[in-house]
Order: sequence, then structure tokens, then C-alpha cells
Amino acid sequence: MKLVFIQIYFTFRSIMVDRAEVMLHNGFGNDIYWKCRRSMRYSASIRKAADDFRREELNSDDVTDKTEILEDWTLMKVKPGQAVGGPYLAVHLRRRDFVTSRSKQIPTVKGAAEQISKLLKMLKLETVYLSTDAPETEVDELKTFLNETAVIKRFKPTDAQLQKFLDGGVATIEQWICAHARYFIGTAESTFSFRIQEDREILGFSHNTTFNCLCPDHNLNCEQPAKWYMKQ
Repeated sequence: MKLVFIQIYFTFRSIMVDRAEVMLHNGFGNDIYWKCRRSMRYSASIRKAADDFRREELNSDDVTDKTEILEDWTLMKVKPGQAVGGPYLAVHLRRRDFVTSRSKQIPTVKGAAEQISKLLKMLKLETVYLSTDAPETEVDELKTFLNETAVIKRFKPTDAQLQKFLDGGVATIEQWICAHARYFIGTAESTFSFRIQEDREILGFSHNTTFNCLCPDHNLNCEQPAKWYMKQ
């Protein structure tokens, strides 16, 4: 791929690669992959927006949560479990196209609520940070099922934030909020959940609080995500 860029596209100032993650498949999880991934830092403005929300809405900050990062990634060494995370459960509930394309792999809204409620009791937490593409009707349905069990928080960008960060930046803000939770549970085979798991590896969370996914109603002991342990 490097030679293609150098020999064919050397006069271009920018190149858009659709489905760039496909290029990573052969080397996913190897030393080079993790060096690249660990070296990445989200923009300061995106992190600030996420951190402000954590502090104001979720009683979460890097010092208390033990999630401080170094800008020089080569100096940052972590051990699994050293990060504590904020006092909330982060849930990535993928709906929309997954409802039809992966209906046998995801729970119903009621099923998701039951799993979330069980986790909250196990973790002795009351707050859920919800990241979802579900329509508001389904979010309201979820809130109804969790009415007496949980306080649900969501990041809703202001008009100024949406104009500044656009949809992709807002998604990254949500990703960063999820990455700092005491416990994260995502959606099977979702790229968004994968990226959150990587962030949590880099921050030093335990594998047990990171590599989890919601199960379909008919199989509550479903297969959990593969653990791609970070290499330092």
C-alpha cells in the first residue's frame, strides 16, 4: 500500500480510503498495529468536551478514575486493572441496521434493559451512560424498563458543538466517555465497540470490565468478544 501511494498517487495532497479497516485485518493486534494505535491521541477539544461531560454529569475525572494519559505515548506504560473508571456503566446499544442485519445477535430493548439492570446490581452502580443509534421511541422504551433501576445519561451536543465536531467528532466524544466507565458492555461485531475496547486497553482497564457484549434474548450466555490484548 505504501508503494501504491508513493508511485501512483504522489501528486495528490489527500486520499480518501473507504473501509480502511480492511487493510488492517492481516496485521490486526500485532506489534506494529498496537504501536500505531497507542500513538494516536484524539484532539484536545474532543477530549475536553468528553471530560467536561464526565465531570459535570458522571462524577468522573482522570485523577480519581486513574485514567490519566501522557501525550508522549512511548512513555506511557500501563498494567491491566490499574484504571478504575468513573462510577457509571457504559453501554453501547447498536440498533438501526443491526436490528435487521444481525437480529439474532442483539437483544430486544426489553432484553437489553434486563441485562443492564442485572449489571448495575452486580456493580453496585446507579448510573448508565448510554451510547446508541436507536430512535428516541426505543430510548424512551428503555428508560421505562429501567425507570426504578438506573439514571440514564446521554451526550447531546449543542448546536455549536455539532457544527464544530460534526457527527464523526460527536461519536468520538461518546467513545471517549464510554472508554472511561467503570465497566463497558457493547454490541457484538460493532466497530464502534471495538474502538472503545482498544481505548480501555490503552488506559489500563481490566479485561473483564472491557471485553463484554450484550446478548440476544434467547441466549444470555452468548459468546463474548475476542480479547485482543495490547502489546507494549
